[in-house]
Amino acid sequence: MNDPAAAARIGIVTVSDRASRGDYVDEGGPAIRAYLTEVLASEWQALERLVPDERAAIVAAIRDLAAAGCCLVVTTGGTGPAPRDVTPEATEMACTKLLPGFGERMRAVSLEYVPTAILSRQTAGICGTALVVNLPGRPKSICECLDAVFPAIPYCVDLIHTGHPAPPRLETRPERLVAFRPKGS
Repeated sequence: MNDPAAAARIGIVTVSDRASRGDYVDEGGPAIRAYLTEVLASEWQALERLVPDERAAIVAAIRDLAAAGCCLVVTTGGTGPAPRDVTPEATEMACTKLLPGFGERMRAVSLEYVPTAILSRQTAGICGTALVVNLPGRPKSICECLDAVFPAIPYCVDLIHTGHPAPPRLETRPERLVAFRPKGS
């Protein structure tokens, strides 16, 4: 990243009781960062948060990152059926619009690998001018899910920023992943 001022800001939120206490080394956040480094050709800057599985902390992290100018906020963890898994509920609270197609697509792809993908409650939405996408916690699953939905993310970010001065533009490395944009976009 040559000019961080011109770089798109991307929020990475790891949701984990154990990692936030220091009992466990966060693997989800670094997996997201590595994925974005591999896929994005455009300049970007990560803003990272590590929060416990608590609804208020997750909502605050999402809203804080959106307010800090992130065009994309990606969460990892807290999407299962366990009592402490509240990331989808927090995302719904933080967002003004939901985009359920992201979760549907991620579950469909994950079912190709594990039958327990039906237990995942991932979702996506819009908080301010940030696209928020929930991902699972396992690094392998993070990559599979991002490969499934990332082709739509740059154009979604474009649409969210319609009419905004100097909108961020996420460009992918076409040899790794081709993002879809209609002709003329």
